Amino acid sequence: MSEQQQPYEQSELYRIRHSAAHVMAEAVREHYPDALLAIGPPIEDGFYYDFDLGKDENGKPKTFSPEDLEKIEESMRQLLKKNAPFEHSSMSIAEAKAFFAGQPYKLELIDELAAGKVDEMGNPVSEPASEVSIYRQRDFVDLCRGPHVKYTSQVKANAVKLLRASGAYWRGDENRPQLQRIYGTAWPSKAELDEYLALLEEAKARDHRRLGKQLGLFHISQLVGSGLPLWLPKGAILREALENFLRRAQVERGYLPVITPHIGKLDLYITSGHYPYYKDSQYTPIDVDEEKFMLKPMNCPHHIEIYKCEPRSYRDLPLRLAEFGTVYRYEQSGELNGLTRVRGFTVDDSHLFVTPDQLEEEFIGVVELIQFVFQTMGFDDFRARLGTNDPNSDKYAGAPEMWARGIAGIEECADKVGMNYTIEEGEAAFYGPKLDFIFRDVLKREWQLGTVQVDFLLPERFELEYIGEDGQKHRPVMIHRAPFGSMERFVGILIEHFNGAFPLWLAPVQVMMIPIADRHVEYAKQVAAELRVQGLRVEVDGGSERMNKKIRNAQLQKIPYMLVLGDKEVEEGQVAVRTRDNVDHGAMSVKAFADHAAALLAAKSMSL
Repeated sequence: MSEQQQPYEQSELYRIRHSAAHVMAEAVREHYPDALLAIGPPIEDGFYYDFDLGKDENGKPKTFSPEDLEKIEESMRQLLKKNAPFEHSSMSIAEAKAFFAGQPYKLELIDELAAGKVDEMGNPVSEPASEVSIYRQRDFVDLCRGPHVKYTSQVKANAVKLLRASGAYWRGDENRPQLQRIYGTAWPSKAELDEYLALLEEAKARDHRRLGKQLGLFHISQLVGSGLPLWLPKGAILREALENFLRRAQVERGYLPVITPHIGKLDLYITSGHYPYYKDSQYTPIDVDEEKFMLKPMNCPHHIEIYKCEPRSYRDLPLRLAEFGTVYRYEQSGELNGLTRVRGFTVDDSHLFVTPDQLEEEFIGVVELIQFVFQTMGFDDFRARLGTNDPNSDKYAGAPEMWARGIAGIEECADKVGMNYTIEEGEAAFYGPKLDFIFRDVLKREWQLGTVQVDFLLPERFELEYIGEDGQKHRPVMIHRAPFGSMERFVGILIEHFNGAFPLWLAPVQVMMIPIADRHVEYAKQVAAELRVQGLRVEVDGGSERMNKKIRNAQLQKIPYMLVLGDKEVEEGQVAVRTRDNVDHGAMSVKAFADHAAALLAAKSMSL
C-alpha cells in the first residue's frame, strides 16, 4: 500500500535549517563584513552556506579556522535569541542587481534567473523571471524562495551546531573560484541535536575509510587516481563472497551471465539517451580509428545489444541477463568519498526482457530477490520508495502514457505483495519509474540500495522485437535491477554497518590459529589445512609475540574465531576456541569446531 510522503522541503525541519543558514550568513558578515555570499541551502541532515573571503598574502583563498567557527556559532546563538521576523518580499531584476551590486555571485544568479536558467538557489528552471524573491531578517537580506520559520527564535539557539568548514567550488565547477563552505546542523530541540552529535561520533569510529585501512580491505592510490579504489586481498575476498552469494541466487532464479566491455561507441549511448541526459557526469569521448568511444557509464545498452544479436520469440522470454559490470562516472573531486562515492564502480546489474503479460510476475520475482538479499544481510530496517517522474521537468524522456503505464504496473505489483511504499515525485530514472529499497543502518542513516525499474522507452529507442504467439512482431518490456546497487558502495555501507565485524560467511579471515609457542606452530598449520579443506578461510599467527598479544591483534582485525593451541590441545587433538568479543568457548575437537562453523556458514548466520 502506498502513502504520499511529505517532501522534506515542506517540513518544519527544513524551515528550521533554512532559517539557520541565513542566520549563519548574517553572523559571518558580522565578523567578515567584506565576505561575498554565494548560496546556503538546507541539506539532508543540516545546512551549509558558501562564502568568498578573498585571498591571503600568497594569493590563496582565505579559510575559516576552528576558532572562527566557534565565534560565528556564538554570534548565531545571540542573533537567534533576538526575536526578529523573517520578512518575504520581491524585487524587480533591475532593483535586485542594484541592491546586490557588490555581490558577484548573487549577480550571476540574478542574470541566470532572468534568462530562465536557474532560481535564487541555483536550481534549474524553465521560465525567465521578471523579479526575484527576497528574505530579510534584521539588516541581512538574501536571494531566497524560502520557506522559513516566522521568527528567528523558532530556531532554538541550543539546538544549532556548526560542524566544519571546507573548500567548495562555485557551482561545483573546478574551473570556477574556490569558496569556503561552512556546514552546520539544526534540530527542533537540544535533545535531538545531542543524539545526532553522538551518532556523528559513532560514525567517525565506524568510518569505512579508516576501517578499510585498518582491516586491509582497499586502498586509494593518488597515482592510480582519486575515486578508483584498489581492492586488497582481504577486500577482494569480501567482495567475492558477496558476488558468489548473488550469483548462486541468480542461477537458482534462471538468470544467465554475460560479460561486456568497459568502453563502447558514443553512438550507443546517444541512442540510449545516457549521453545526452548525463553528459556532464561522463568522461570525454576518445577518438579511435575516426570513431568516438567512451568509458561505459551504464551496462543496459550493452545488454540490449546482446538481446538484439539474434531473433527472439515469445518462447525465449523472459530473458534474464546478469553481469557484475564496471561503469565509470566523472564525479567532482570534492564529492568523492572512499567507496561510497567513486568514479569507477561495479554494478550487480541485470536486465530482464519480458512480454507485457510477464511483467507483473517477473517484477514481483525481482522484488522477492531483493528482499531475500536484505534478509540474508540482516537488513530488517528498510522502506520502499516508488520514484516517479516530475511532469514539469525536462529531464525525463518518453510519452506521458508510457510513464502512467509504468507507474501503474509498479503500484499493482507492490500492492499484490503487500509492500508499504512511499511515492516520491522526481526520483525516477530518465527512462522509467522505479521502486527503490532504502536501508536504514545502525546509525539511523538511510542508503538507497536495491532498485528495480520498469522501462518501456529503451525497447522503443533500440527497436527491440520478439515474435509473438500470433506470429507478429511485438515490443518487449525491460526490467532493470540491482539488489546491491554497486559493489563499492555496498561494501562501504557494510563496513560501517557491521563496524568491520562481519558475519562469519563474509569475514575475509574467518579463523586465526594462535600457537602459544614455536613448538605448537606445526600443529597449527596442520589444523589450518584441515579447516581450509572444509572451506574455511584460515591464517596462522606463527610470530614470536605472546599469546595475549596475538589474541589482541586478531581482535583488532575483527576476526570471528581465534583457535589457541598449547601442549594440551596438541596432545588431545583439540582447539581452544575464542571469539572476537573476547568470550572463551572452551576446548573442542577440530571436527566439532569445523561442524559448528559449517552450520553457521550454511545458514549465513549473523551470530557466532
